[in-house]
Amino acid sequence: MRAIRHLAAVAAAVLVSGGAALAQSAPPPPATPAPSAAQALTIDTPIEVVTATPKAKAVLDADIPGLTEHPLFDKFKSDSLRALAPKFGGAISDKDLAKVQADLAALSLTTASR
Repeated sequence: MRAIRHLAAVAAAVLVSGGAALAQSAPPPPATPAPSAAQALTIDTPIEVVTATPKAKAVLDADIPGLTEHPLFDKFKSDSLRALAPKFGGAISDKDLAKVQADLAALSLTTASR
């Protein structure tokens, strides 16, 4: 009986002294930041950051059809396009990378001039 009273006293002390802080959950992880006007999108930008901008996603969809609908997109979206290209066994060529880079640069110039 004495042990139960002691346990109850300890529990009460924990609750009074900040036990509520123990019950709080950890803050959620930060979301992938959307690119700002000053942040240019390139083939070295993570794909998930590029696709967060609708116009930049449209560039990827036009220049590399099927990339954003690929069944394993969630697995490689944190990679940059430059890092991903060799993993696709030649399906994404240097010419494709150059085209995407040029189109993203043009897009960045268009949004920066507004």
